[in-house]
Amino acid sequence: MEFNKFILLSLSLVLILGVVNCFEYDDKELESEEGLEALYGRWRSHHKVEGKGSPERFNIFKSNVERVHLVNKENRQYKLHLNKFADLTATEFRSTYANSKIGELYARQGPRKPNLKFMYANVTNVPKEIDWRCHNAVTPVKNQGGCGSCWAFGAVGAVEGINAIRTGQLIPLSEQQLMDCDTSNGACDGGLHENAFKFITEHGGLATAESYPYVGKKEVCCKEKFGHHSVTLDGCERIPYRDGEGLVKALAHQPVPIAMEASDDFMLYKEGVFTGPCGSAVTHALLAVGYGETPEGLKFFICKNSWGEGWGEKGYVRMERISEPDGRCGMYLYNTIPIKNPPATGSTANIEL
Repeated sequence: MEFNKFILLSLSLVLILGVVNCFEYDDKELESEEGLEALYGRWRSHHKVEGKGSPERFNIFKSNVERVHLVNKENRQYKLHLNKFADLTATEFRSTYANSKIGELYARQGPRKPNLKFMYANVTNVPKEIDWRCHNAVTPVKNQGGCGSCWAFGAVGAVEGINAIRTGQLIPLSEQQLMDCDTSNGACDGGLHENAFKFITEHGGLATAESYPYVGKKEVCCKEKFGHHSVTLDGCERIPYRDGEGLVKALAHQPVPIAMEASDDFMLYKEGVFTGPCGSAVTHALLAVGYGETPEGLKFFICKNSWGEGWGEKGYVRMERISEPDGRCGMYLYNTIPIKNPPATGSTANIEL
């Protein structure tokens, strides 16, 4: 009897917390200016927005409310909601939260050369679905804040994952060390995963998040941390350009950082399989942690974002898995995986699927 009461109490708390974390509105609030003003006030209170809202912010909010309402009335595979970005224009949002310049930085390197020795190229037997969260290879969702450091979060998440797979230890690692010390990348001004992996390899590893915590801006590199790293790498390798199946093969073996375009709908994504609209102007980084299929047969990738648990499906998005060369939102274009070799002796830490 007591056990049943405990279960009911736990379920009640889950439901209560779910309501608290999800901002909803009633259609009647959209029928008048007064209703929209009251909705804006509720939204500001819910998201703890400081200061007095300006008429300009209110008009932007109204525009986003209309978009959320119209999209959710359509028969799409995903839903939007009024999250913490709902009083930003798409341009403001991208410049602050999705401006890692990944596509631009790669374009400066010239045409992407084919990888003819891709380590997973000859893999033929991959599981129908995989979720590395279920294998203790994914740390909790983090929050980059108002800094274009998504590249660091994607890279660190991939290193956390391959280290957990190889050693059996899931250790939260430091994005801040990359921002402060990796001069090949631009801290809050964007960067590339492969540059981060090369830095970690060449400098003997990466510090823990606890020893080198995130502050959301570039600071002076703490070189005293070098030589005291918890996790090391043996290198990195590019997944072949425009190779969706190559991404799947890699993801069957380890979490993979991806790059994509963060579109207007992506900004306000709530749940479901994201099917666009979006292009291939790659500016934002995430961490792919698995793939699967809905009961209706729609294939997707599971991706961890770095905008906190209040965005999307508790910080995650399911991206549609398509056969087009660029992938959904350009996610097949520029992907690199970290390499950490298995222990020399037969270790049971390696995860077998």
